[in-house]
Amino acid sequence: MADTNKLSTFLDSNKLNPKRVLAVSHKLETLQREDRAIKLGKRQGKKAVAAGTAKEGDKTETAKPRSGRPVTPRALDAAMKGGATAVSGPMKQRILRAVNYLLEQKKKDKVELKTLF
Repeated sequence: MADTNKLSTFLDSNKLNPKRVLAVSHKLETLQREDRAIKLGKRQGKKAVAAGTAKEGDKTETAKPRSGRPVTPRALDAAMKGGATAVSGPMKQRILRAVNYLLEQKKKDKVELKTLF
């Protein structure tokens, strides 16, 4: 096949189904209650700084929330056909997270972004 690239050959060689990548991405990226709480805390902190009740230096460390935007079939298809320039950086990271999750389930080592794109 002439239109294969690193991602599609990697998925084929590791026997990973692209539909599973989509399903896992949806599971990993869906906003949870704790993600909404993190975002609420950030908004309230910004309002407190704007009102003058809190100093700008008083920032508490919080965990990074999920993106809430899973890999779409269109984006995965573009990544499998078009290569690295067809999809954005954040979308590449979401694909990578989903692939690494599937590899972890198969008791295989995680891969880096360079391996897929």
